[in-house]
Amino acid sequence: MSILKFKTSINCANCLRAVTPFLDAEASVEKWSVDTSNPDKILTVEGANPIPELIMKSVAQAGFDIEPLAA
Repeated sequence: MSILKFKTSINCANCLRAVTPFLDAEASVEKWSVDTSNPDKILTVEGANPIPELIMKSVAQAGFDIEPLAA
């Protein structure tokens, strides 16, 4: 299983609700979570082969900023 991490602007429960349908619809994502207590609001994505570009597109479509974190 691969794990990817992103810095985002997802910072509250309402933000999580807004982004959930977008990330849940992404086929390459098996599990995801956002650490809203971290100042960088880290999105962690797990999957067999998650595709960073598609994850970033999904989060951006939901209206949030996202950028990859260096591994």
